Amino acid sequence: MNLPADFLFGAATSAYQIEGAPAADGRLPSIWDDFCRVPGAIAGGDTGDVACDHYHRWREDVALMRRLGLDAYRFSVAWPRVVPRGTGEVNRPGLDFYDRLVDALLAAGIRPFVTLYHWDLPSALQERGGWPSRDTAAHFADYAAVVAARLGDRVTDWTTLNEPLCTAWIGHLEGRFAPGVRDLRQAVHASHHLLLAHGLGAAAIRANASAPPSIGLVNNLSPIQAASDRPEDVRAAIRADGHVNRWWLDPAHGRGYPADMIEVYGVEPPVRDGDLETIAAPVEYVGLNYYFRQIVADDPDGPAPYARQVPVPGAQTTAMGWEVHADGLAELLLRLSEDYTAPRIYVTESGSAWDDKVGADGSINDQDRIAYLEDHLAAVARAAEAGAPVQGYFVWSLLDNFEWADGLDKRFGLVHVDYATQQRTVKASGHRYAEIIRAHRGAP
Repeated sequence: MNLPADFLFGAATSAYQIEGAPAADGRLPSIWDDFCRVPGAIAGGDTGDVACDHYHRWREDVALMRRLGLDAYRFSVAWPRVVPRGTGEVNRPGLDFYDRLVDALLAAGIRPFVTLYHWDLPSALQERGGWPSRDTAAHFADYAAVVAARLGDRVTDWTTLNEPLCTAWIGHLEGRFAPGVRDLRQAVHASHHLLLAHGLGAAAIRANASAPPSIGLVNNLSPIQAASDRPEDVRAAIRADGHVNRWWLDPAHGRGYPADMIEVYGVEPPVRDGDLETIAAPVEYVGLNYYFRQIVADDPDGPAPYARQVPVPGAQTTAMGWEVHADGLAELLLRLSEDYTAPRIYVTESGSAWDDKVGADGSINDQDRIAYLEDHLAAVARAAEAGAPVQGYFVWSLLDNFEWADGLDKRFGLVHVDYATQQRTVKASGHRYAEIIRAHRGAP
C-alpha cells in the first residue's frame, strides 16, 4: 500500500468502554453509568462497571500495544474521573491516572492521541440540563483547560469531541444512547452546544498546553445514496446527508448550519453572536470515523430526517448488521479533501465486529476482520494516491469492550478479552496488523 512514509498506524479505545472502576479514586457517575441502570436499555443487562478493567490493567495493555508495534494510541479521558461533578473541584487521583498512562505510552514509543469527550458526561451536569444547556459547553472548556494544563507538556495530539452526532441524534432524538431522550428540539440544541464546546475546548487547549497542540474534531460520517431514482428517495438522500454529514461539517468549516436542514427540523439552533466563529476556528486536522454507507428511502412517517436506511441485497454484513463497503471510506476521505479542504485527515476509527470463535488452543482466527482491515487500508491508500491528505489510521478497537447499547456481546478488538478472567489474547487480526506495520516501516 502506497501510504506516506510518516503514516501513523494506531488503535483506539474510549474510557467508559474499557476502564471499569466506576467509583475508584473519586470518580463519580456519568450518564452512561445511569443509562446502564435503565431496564432494557443495554443488551443482556450489561454495564461498563468492569468492562476490560483497564484502570487496573493499563500497564498490561500498553505492553500489548508495544507488542503490536503501534505508532499511536487514541484514548479518551473520563470527564467524571477528572472533574467528577463536571465543574468545580478537580479530582487529582483521576488526573494522575492519565498522567501515568501518557508517560508509559511515551516510554514505549507510542504517540498519545487524547480525546476529551467520548460521551461520558458527568451525571451532575445532566441534572443541570446536560447538552441542551449552553452552560455545559462552558464547563467543557474549563475541563479541557484542566487536562491540557496537566498533560499538554507531553501530549501534542488532541480531539475535543468524539462523534457529536451520536450524543445529539442517538442520545437526544432517538433515545437509544444516554441520556435516553426523545425530543427533536433538545437534540438540535444539544447539537449546537456540542459544536460550541468543540470551539471553546480547542481554545482552552491552546491556552493551557505548553507544547504546540494539534487539535481536531472527530465526526462519524457515511456516504449517502438514494435507494431508487424516485424523486422522493433522492430528496430523502439529500436530507440524510444533511443529518449525518453536513450538519456537523458545515459549521466546523465556516459555512454555518445547512438552511435546508433547519427547515427539515423546524427548530433553529440556539446560535448567539460569535458562536459560529468559535465553532469554525481553524484546527490542524479532521478526524473521520467510518463504519458503513447508508442507502436510504423516503420515510415521511419516521423521525427526522424522514429517511429510512434500507439493506443492500447480497451485501456482506458484520455482527452489527452493517454493510462492509470499503470504497465508502475512500469516498469520504476525498470529499473531506476536496469539498472541505481538510488540511490533514486521520481515520480515527475504522473497524468491525464479528462472531469471533475461540479455538481449542485459545487462538482466534478472525479472517473476516483481517479482510476488512486490509480492504479499508487499501481504500485509504487509494484516497492518499488521489490527493487526500490522510496521515493515519486507528483501528477500532484495541480491545474487545463494552459496546454501548449492545453491551459486551459485540466484539471489535484486535485483542480478545475474556471478561470472566480478563485474559487478553491477540487475535489473528492483531498479528496481521502488526505485520502490516512492520512492512510499512521496512522492519523485519
